[in-house]
Amino acid sequence: MRLVGVQKSLSFLFQKDSRHGRIMAQSSGSNTGKKLIRIDVSSDSVCPWCFVGKRNLDKAIAASKDQFDFEIKWHPFFLDPSAPKEGVNKREFYERKFGSRAQGILARMTEIFRNLGLEYDMSGLTGNTLDSHRLIYFAGKQDLDKQHNLVEELFLGYFTRGKYIGDREFLLESARKVGVEGAAEFLENPNNGLKEVNEELEKYSANISGVPNYMINGKHQLSGGQPPEVFMRAFEVAAK
Repeated sequence: MRLVGVQKSLSFLFQKDSRHGRIMAQSSGSNTGKKLIRIDVSSDSVCPWCFVGKRNLDKAIAASKDQFDFEIKWHPFFLDPSAPKEGVNKREFYERKFGSRAQGILARMTEIFRNLGLEYDMSGLTGNTLDSHRLIYFAGKQDLDKQHNLVEELFLGYFTRGKYIGDREFLLESARKVGVEGAAEFLENPNNGLKEVNEELEKYSANISGVPNYMINGKHQLSGGQPPEVFMRAFEVAAK
């Protein structure tokens, strides 16, 4: 299995320093007369700043929907491609990884999530995210709204309910909630979506140093958990 260009340390989870809302991704064939903003998001399912960034992006889209139509596509990134599929204790993993800094990092993320109306939960397991990316790809082939909403469900489960991102039942539960059909059959074969995930890694993630990363209309790039107003300014620039 190739995981090209993504040999990144999990420490990047906490390198970004910055500050929700459901969106409906409009198709490129929209007849509303509004300019279309296309956003390609590179993200990993265990990256807390990716969840923060998604919530802030959703706020910006909600505030800009009278001006623009939006098309959002999610693409894979692996903070730790060698992470075990069986999972490891999340809290113990971060304590080993960050040592004496772990408690400070946890306190900071707890505060940031609370400001979003969420409770940051360090219980449960962390580990390999490949199956989540295969499922996100599969959802996007059905409908971009379903893909966007699936990403939200996966983030909510992992970061606020102690769910393991590699647990098949959690993945299928999330897929059912957002209306993704055929997920069980798709995930049953470990080769389904693997080629496409690797292709997206090469196309969207090989040349970035971390996530979240946002490419707007193919030429304007943002990274990190940016506040809504930064996204809104980027929409304006991209529309010109």
